Parts: sequence; C-alpha cells; structure tokens
Amino acid sequence: MPATRIRLQTGADTTLAQGIAAIQRQMKLAVAFPPEVESAATQAAAQPRLPELDRTDIPLVTIDPPGSMDLDQALHLERRDAGYRVHYAIADVAAFVASGDAVDAEAHRRGETLYGADSRIPLHPQVLSEGAASLLPDQLRPALLWTIDLDASGEIAAIDVRRARVRSRARLDYAGVQQQIDAGTADALWSLLREVGELRQRREQARGGISLALPEQEISVTDGQWQLAYRVNHPVEDWNAQISLLTGMAAAQLMVKGRVGLLRTLPPPDPQSVARLKLTAQVLGIAWPATLGYPDFIRSLDPAQDTHVAMLTACTTVLRGAGYVAFDGELPAQPVQSALAAEYSHATAPLRRLVDRYVGEVCIALCANQPVPDWARAGLPALPELMREADRRAHQYERQVIDLVEAVLLAPRVGESFHGAIVEADGADRDRGNGHGGNDAAHGGVVMLRDPAIEARVSSATPLPLGQEVTVRLAEADPMKRVVRFELVQQVVAKS
Repeated sequence: MPATRIRLQTGADTTLAQGIAAIQRQMKLAVAFPPEVESAATQAAAQPRLPELDRTDIPLVTIDPPGSMDLDQALHLERRDAGYRVHYAIADVAAFVASGDAVDAEAHRRGETLYGADSRIPLHPQVLSEGAASLLPDQLRPALLWTIDLDASGEIAAIDVRRARVRSRARLDYAGVQQQIDAGTADALWSLLREVGELRQRREQARGGISLALPEQEISVTDGQWQLAYRVNHPVEDWNAQISLLTGMAAAQLMVKGRVGLLRTLPPPDPQSVARLKLTAQVLGIAWPATLGYPDFIRSLDPAQDTHVAMLTACTTVLRGAGYVAFDGELPAQPVQSALAAEYSHATAPLRRLVDRYVGEVCIALCANQPVPDWARAGLPALPELMREADRRAHQYERQVIDLVEAVLLAPRVGESFHGAIVEADGADRDRGNGHGGNDAAHGGVVMLRDPAIEARVSSATPLPLGQEVTVRLAEADPMKRVVRFELVQQVVAKS
C-alpha cells in the first residue's frame, strides 16, 4: 500500500506540537527525567561494570530502523557442524543500573519506552539508552551474550548466556540491507540469516504458530514532511525477528527448567471466537475448508486484498489477552504464548522494556548454576501488573498521537471524498483509541483509506459492506478532540 507524504499547512507544526504536549499532560507522562536521575545516569555511563570475558572477536552487527540509536541487540551467525551457531548480544543495562538506585526506580515508574510519531519518551536517560549502554558500532560494551546452537532443522540444540565485552562492527538498517540482498551484493551473513530465519518460520508453522501480516499504520517525519504509511516488513526484518523470538524461547526454556522467572503468555482462542471468524469468512466470501485449522487459514490470507485485510482485522480477536506471568517453584498453569505455540519470554530489549533486564539476570544465573540475585527474584511478582499498565499506557499514547496527526493532516479537507475499504463493520470491538470512538449512526465501522494511509471511523444509515471498496466523505476532522470521522457515500461496484 502506498505511503503519503504531506507538507503541513501553515501553523500545523505548532498544532501538532501543542497537541502532543496536551496528550502528555492528560496522560500525566513524565517526559523529562528528574535531575537526580539524569545525574545518576551520567555517573553510571562513566563507570560501566565491564565483564572479564572478552568476545570482541565476534564480528557482531546491529540492524534496526533507520536512525535508531537505542540499540539493544547485535547478531552474528555461523555454520556449525550440520547446523548453526547464533550469537546474539543484548545490551547489559545492569552493568550501569543497580537495583533501587535512582535510574532503576524511575525505570520502574515508566515500564517501557513510549513511541508516537516524532515524539519518544524513553525508559532510561539518553546518556545510557542512546549512549553508554547502546551497542553502537566500534565501541566496547558490556553485554549479555547469548550463544544458541541449532540443528540442521533449526531446532535448539544448546543454550548459553553469559556476560561478555563485545564490539559491534556496524550499525545497519533494514531498508539498506534489503536493498543489498535484492541486488546480490549483501554480506554472506544475510544469506545465513535468511536460511536460519526461514527454518525457524517453518518450525513455527509446524508448531501451529501464527503471525498476522496485517499492515501497520506508521507515521514518520523527515525534513518537515510527515509520512503516513501502511508498513509491511522487509523480508530481512522477519528473518531478524526470528532470532529475537528464538532468544525469547531459549530464555523461557532456561527459566521453565530452573522453575523461576517470568513468561510472556497468550491464552489459546476459545472455540466461540474461531466460530465467529468462520462466519466472517463466509460473509466476505473467503473459502475456509473444514480441514484447515485457523493458523493455516490466517497464513493463507493476502494483505494486498481488501477482503483479506478485513479478515485479518477480524482475526485479531483470537490473539487477545497477552500478559506476563511470574513463577518461583511452581510452574504457571498456562505457560504458552499461543500465537507462537511455544513458551516464550521478553529478553532482547532491556533498553526499552523493563522486564527484559529481569529475565536476563535470571537466565545468566541459571546458566552459571548460581542463585538468582535476590533483587531480581524479589522483583518478579510485581512485574506482571507493572508491565500490564506500561503496555496499556504505551498503546494509548501511540494511538492518541496517531489520532492527532490524522486530524491535523485532514482538517483542511473536510467535505472531500476518498476511496477505501471497510475493514470493520457493526459490533467491531477492536480498541481504536479516543479519536476513533463510537458514533450515533445506525451503523458504524472502520474504513481503511489508501491515500492518505489512514484508518478511521465511518458511519452509515445502511449496513456497511465489510471488505468492500467504498467512497466515503470526510465529515469531521477535529485536532482538538483528536477525532476523524467519515460517512459512507457509496459502495464501489467492481467492473465486470
């Protein structure tokens, strides 16, 4: 789907800045760090606790979105016997932050980094998150170095994690690496990543895991131009994501075996949810053979087709209820992340998510056959609720900023008509944030526009044609309320 670059109208920059500041005030977000936290972070940055083990010989590289500076992970892969060895270095936040210090206390108040357009509210002060703790190139850094051996099929054969000094060789971005892969000029590392990534994808499919290929709405700002886009991952992103997932599964294996830790869980969908999906497929005219389970059905959908996007949107209803569960001694009654069809934990983003630091400490101790540090063990029970609230806050902030940007960009175009497709209709219960709340029309839903790349509420006096192409009129775009609303004009009849 196309991206839309928009040069802001006169004064719109100010409206956006004021609107984002208003969201931050209303949500009572601490944008700046208290002076004592900044001071403690600066001191910590100058005195990292470097481990004795030196693994700067491993030619690690980072790959992230363009411009990223908070680099949590660096990777290297190599062939080993009939299988593979994965080295995955994770930023060692605990080399700078001690339990109970000012930086740690503030991180517990925040929980995770918040993202919204060009605004970012980090978990840790910049001197750490984008400086001393970040795995920036050509810098000696403390890290948790995961070494995961895979057999020829991509299954885990051995796991080790220990503290080590590392040095990344390069800071790369997805688009640049993908261009090199497509041109045939990429380093051999990326061919190996593709091989391992695709093996892990096949193992996920064999387990019954699923990944929704639903285009995500994204806002970026470059040289004063705001771009709205439905973002679809580059293939190299999906392969790289498999390494992160692999590490999270390895961490879960260690913790389950050691009977202490914290898992990221998702309950399996209930039969009623799957039955509703099958009815939706019937409405959309999408064949769902009786022999095809819902994971394989979801994988068969094509996000380039409007009816399939509507179906994928409906499929999000079976992937709800994700959370965290801590355990110490007795294993959780439901330990599985059902979308992955495996036990899993968050372990690879400690600069941006608090829970990963705890998981890393537990796994380091278990691998060394040492007791889990008292501070980490004692902190586990409170983490699920703390992270649940942090996740809710992060989702709310991102959604409200998107609502604001949409309203600002569309405000001059009230009354104009647009083409799009209905992706939710009547009874849709996906959380759309304040700006996409309900309306008083007899029928309501969500329309996905192609240009500009926007999803918004749409109302109609008649039932909305789910999955069908329509023409809608922009009825309201209010930056102050962060509301965008369309009205159905007509269904577009396909040419025969």
